[in-house]
Amino acid sequence: MSASPRTILITGSSSGMGLTTVEAFLADGWHVLAVDITAPATGPADALVPLVADVRDRDALEAALAAALAPGSRIDAIANIAGIYPPTTLDTYDEATYRRIFDINVLGVLNVIAAARPYLGDGSAIVNFASVDAYEVSRGQLLYGASKAAVTMLTKSLALELAGAGIRVNGIAPGWVATPGNAATGRMDAAAASIPLGRVARPEEISAWVRILVDPASVAFMTGETVVLSGGDVIR
Repeated sequence: MSASPRTILITGSSSGMGLTTVEAFLADGWHVLAVDITAPATGPADALVPLVADVRDRDALEAALAAALAPGSRIDAIANIAGIYPPTTLDTYDEATYRRIFDINVLGVLNVIAAARPYLGDGSAIVNFASVDAYEVSRGQLLYGASKAAVTMLTKSLALELAGAGIRVNGIAPGWVATPGNAATGRMDAAAASIPLGRVARPEEISAWVRILVDPASVAFMTGETVVLSGGDVIR
């Protein structure tokens, strides 16, 4: 008898790195819970469950998971990819923008993990998406950089808190990635020229690291770490 497919919960699943990660795990035979605020990813009905929920709303996340999963079900992995990055400076920020950035990028990570906690167990793994902006200042990204720095510390703190349950928590800090959102900034060509490897990352190169970090055969002794994927742009 073949083993049941493993299950991963992926947020920000409808575009960019989230969609690429959904596609990668479906191709690997995983059962995917694809969360997005309006239109989650689509795929084979027997392998992908689209869940419409706002990561800022823990109650909505808990209800969506309860409706999608039978009692006693297990979530083997989480990829917290949902995030926003509107530009802000000291002169341009306002409270509403601050709340939106931190509520999605930081509170959203906590809400997803808290809502999924009853389904996580020994061997489950969590991957939180930070950014190189957590380590290196990007002009015009005052609040985004601060929010992603918070994600790196949440990753460390949650790794310590959940280690006793056998749950690993790690992070990924991508630099420039060829996503529609980044392309819309009009700055990708200039960014590529400044990267030592001479290009921006492909989305599938980032999703490959999600697969590595949730695989106990590869990184069973790794938790609380954030892997920087910048093409050498951030060398520390």
